[in-house]
Amino acid sequence: MNKFKKIGLSALAGSLVAVSANAGEMSVAGSASMGLEHVNGGAASTGKSWSMGNQLTFTGGGELDNGMNVTLSFILDEADPTPGPFDSHSLAVSMDGLGTLKFHGEGGGSAVGDMDGSAAGGIWDNFQAAADEPKSGKSSDDMLTYAAPTLYEGLALNASYTPGGIGFGGKASSTSWSATYTGVEGLTVAYGTGEDNSAAVEATATAWKVAYAYGPITVTATDLEYDHGTDTSDRDMESQAISYTISDELSVTYGVEEITDGSASSEKAEFESISASYVSGGMTLTVSSQEAKNHSYSTTATEDNERWAISAAFAF
Repeated sequence: MNKFKKIGLSALAGSLVAVSANAGEMSVAGSASMGLEHVNGGAASTGKSWSMGNQLTFTGGGELDNGMNVTLSFILDEADPTPGPFDSHSLAVSMDGLGTLKFHGEGGGSAVGDMDGSAAGGIWDNFQAAADEPKSGKSSDDMLTYAAPTLYEGLALNASYTPGGIGFGGKASSTSWSATYTGVEGLTVAYGTGEDNSAAVEATATAWKVAYAYGPITVTATDLEYDHGTDTSDRDMESQAISYTISDELSVTYGVEEITDGSASSEKAEFESISASYVSGGMTLTVSSQEAKNHSYSTTATEDNERWAISAAFAF
């Protein structure tokens, strides 16, 4: 990350927390990407298409007179123009021994929502319509998250809270928590559970993850259970992946996902992917081949698709 410009944040911090920082700086990190993909087979066939991504992340902070550390972060992303050019933004306050409290003005992720990603990287996202996608823990604007201080070596505890009631569409508040343990070399074990009361009907999400790295090989398994008051909105997702690091620059990954919805007659949606990535400096080149079966939980021929993609991503 290049620091394009350093500026004093005394006035900014003063307007946010009514105190001034002794010293602060603002840094900017950028990312961009371009890619080509081809989807064929079934009703979702789109042929070849180009894509481009771009993003600037501004991060600034400093230590206050009372020993607290304040960090402000916001993202400029043209791909999300509503309600403006700003994407996720947050303000974090931390102090040694007390942990970190963060307010997400936009784009917050719950404690369980931030750890329930698929081991295979979310292959489903390239095939499924929004109504068919797996559900997870609540993500929302105006969310509070808390990362506890280190209580036991290798153990990280996180919690989140999203308010509800009058002024929030009558929806109930949502809370969640997660625990991640990395105290054994190469091993990561995580568990999280929480509420997703983003609609009139309440729901709960529970997720776990196990990953083990031994030499150049990393094996990962994840599981997500989403229980909704309406059975047809239930989602269960299992995923496994294995990665092999050939060199510092080159790696290969194979992954699978299975998703089931709550319909009594539902068929499993199945996804498979193999990809290779090459990293050189701030550039990452990726080639992938993917398959989807029954991506709308149906066995009709139009529910099967294949996809290949080539992309180049840059960080600066």
